[in-house]
Amino acid sequence: MAGSSVQAGRLAPLNARGHKAAVMIFMVIVVAHWGEHVVQAVQIWVLGWPVPEARGILGMPFPWLIESEWLHYGYALVMLIGLFVLRPGFTGRSRNWWTLALAIQAWHHVEHLILLIQAISDSNLGGRAAPTSIIQLLVPRVELHLFYNAIVTAPMIVAMLVHRRPRPDERAEMACTCAAAPELRERPVGA
Repeated sequence: MAGSSVQAGRLAPLNARGHKAAVMIFMVIVVAHWGEHVVQAVQIWVLGWPVPEARGILGMPFPWLIESEWLHYGYALVMLIGLFVLRPGFTGRSRNWWTLALAIQAWHHVEHLILLIQAISDSNLGGRAAPTSIIQLLVPRVELHLFYNAIVTAPMIVAMLVHRRPRPDERAEMACTCAAAPELRERPVGA
């Protein structure tokens, strides 16, 4: 039965007729955030800026954005919610990849929650001068968050690619219009 895996209720349209648009809007947000991390990395490793001055694009005119644990936590929460809410629209292999991204983001969210709690309580992990996540005890923050965003985004991209080219059994379960036309699936790549 088509769409049997799609959740019922007010969010159901996001995983049916609105799935394609919702996923694309979500991905614009994800890529924009990723871009901020990439720009920050370029500022540090290509331009040679000190880490406190490398604030990405939005952090340049609004430096408080980089320093706000609330903002970082809020984005991690939006990512977690987006991955959770859009998951029912994926089927088969694409759902497995999307679920992997969700699991990784769940951990990333925990790390941001730890940072937020430290910022609120003014008591930092390991007696550090600034809020520090668990993995950040081993890996510097800039590199860690660039890595986290990469390992969350990669399975999302795979999920979307697989979702666009479903197997017949996966297509039968889909309630959305994300899949390419069946005749496009049968055509060899490059033909």
